[in-house]
Amino acid sequence: MHQVQSFRPRQPSRGFTLVEVMIVVAIVGILAAVALPAYQDYVRRSQLPEATSALADYRVKMEQYYQDNRNYGGGGCADGTNAPAWAAFSAAKHFTFACVTSSAGQGYTITATGASGQAGGHVYTIDHNNNQRTTTFKGASVTKDCWLIKGDEC
Repeated sequence: MHQVQSFRPRQPSRGFTLVEVMIVVAIVGILAAVALPAYQDYVRRSQLPEATSALADYRVKMEQYYQDNRNYGGGGCADGTNAPAWAAFSAAKHFTFACVTSSAGQGYTITATGASGQAGGHVYTIDHNNNQRTTTFKGASVTKDCWLIKGDEC
C-alpha cells in the first residue's frame, strides 16, 4: 500500500514587497506635495483677519478721538495730554501696527505689517478717509484699493 502524501499549498509570505512599499511612499509623497501648500495657505488666511479687524477697530477709535479733540494728534496718532490708553496699539500675535498723522493732525494712515507666522509678507493700511489698501501681499508689492485675503482681486 502506498501512503498518500497530502500536498499543502505553499503559504504566501506575509509582508509587503518592495514594489508595494514604493507605491505607498509615492502616493504619500504626492498627497503631501498637494496638502502642505494648501494647509499653509489656510493658516495664512486665518492669520490675516487679525490685521483687518484691528485696523478697522483702531480707525473707529481715531474718529472718536477726532470728535473730542478736532485733530487726530499732533506728532503722532492720538497723542498729547489726552492720549487714551488704546493709542499704544494692543499687542497682536502676527502683526505690528504703526500710525502717522498728516496735514497738521487732520489726517492719518495706520499700517499693519505682518511680523510672524504665515502673516509675514503682508502689509495693509487704512487712512482717515477709510481708504483700505494692500501694499504687500504674499511678499510681493501690490497696489490694491482693498484688503486682499485670498486672491489677487478685490
